[in-house]
Amino acid sequence: MGTSVLSLRMDGELLERLRDRAAKRGMSVQDYVVQMLVRDDFDERFQTAVEETERFYGVP
Repeated sequence: MGTSVLSLRMDGELLERLRDRAAKRGMSVQDYVVQMLVRDDFDERFQTAVEETERFYGVP
């Protein structure tokens, strides 16, 4: 799987908050943002799977 570039424009306050959060985890801002996107994508896919399972089994 290859990589691509995504450019973001954000205000300085948001960037500083991201820098602080990334630094607390010993990460770069880029790695922190990618991790958050991956986590959000997983959560969304997991929730969809749960909903489909509930529909399949008829859980109210």
